[in-house]
Amino acid sequence: MSQIRKAVFPVAGLGTRFLPATKANPKEMLPVVDKPLIQYAVEEAVEAGIKEMIFVTSSAKRAIEDHFDKNYELETELEKKGKKQLLQILRDIVPSDVSCIYIRQAEALGLGHAVLCAKPAVGNEPFAVLLADDLIDGDGAGVVKQMVDLYGEQRCSILGVQEVPKTETDKYGIVSTGEDDGEVASITNIIEKPKPIQAPSNLAVVGRYILTPRIFDHLGRTGRGSGGEIQLTDAIAHLLEDEKVLAYRFKGTRYDCGSKIGYLKATVQFALKHPELSEEFRDYLKEIGA
Repeated sequence: MSQIRKAVFPVAGLGTRFLPATKANPKEMLPVVDKPLIQYAVEEAVEAGIKEMIFVTSSAKRAIEDHFDKNYELETELEKKGKKQLLQILRDIVPSDVSCIYIRQAEALGLGHAVLCAKPAVGNEPFAVLLADDLIDGDGAGVVKQMVDLYGEQRCSILGVQEVPKTETDKYGIVSTGEDDGEVASITNIIEKPKPIQAPSNLAVVGRYILTPRIFDHLGRTGRGSGGEIQLTDAIAHLLEDEKVLAYRFKGTRYDCGSKIGYLKATVQFALKHPELSEEFRDYLKEIGA
């Protein structure tokens, strides 16, 4: 059984970069080929052996709850028409041994506040945090599975990281590291969105975390930081004073689906891998000279 049983999905954001598409539809429900972003994230957590999915949501995100709920009317209709394959796809969205919990984030006070909202459901145990905006195609295994396995060896908080262009450090939490074997490094400091000239490195945290419950103590004491929000990065900086935190260079390809170009890249790449569409789509790209 996995040592990490719970995953938190902060999904209360407004998704303004995708307006007007996200005016009435959550950004996490934007489809990449035939599945919404949030489903890819949940599937990644399920692969890692996680059984409790905790969604920190808002009043505008009912579509996420509906997606992971049972739709009796639709299932009955598919069954009546003998569409067994589609029926099974619907029923497999959430495995029967996985539960979903929804917690409202009353105010949009940042990622740190969203994680803190999950405390009553997480309790006193380590947990994963996944940002659905970061769609990561794992190499061999999903990134959360890779990190859960590492947690089993190290028993400490772990941040998924990758190198980014030096000019883009002001978009991420940036870590500085000590001992480093090229895959796993000990974190000595972490700064939220530093300007390139102030960045200690170009090693950025990108949407995958394993955190010990001690993080909640620090989140409860962390004031508003960058952007007037409670930053998870600031709480992790204080956590470093108490315990070891590792940076993990995951195996896989990340698509920043919080940006339009990242979302388009993900759509193309996942279409090229789709068992039903890949051949025809590849032919189409050749046809238009792409």
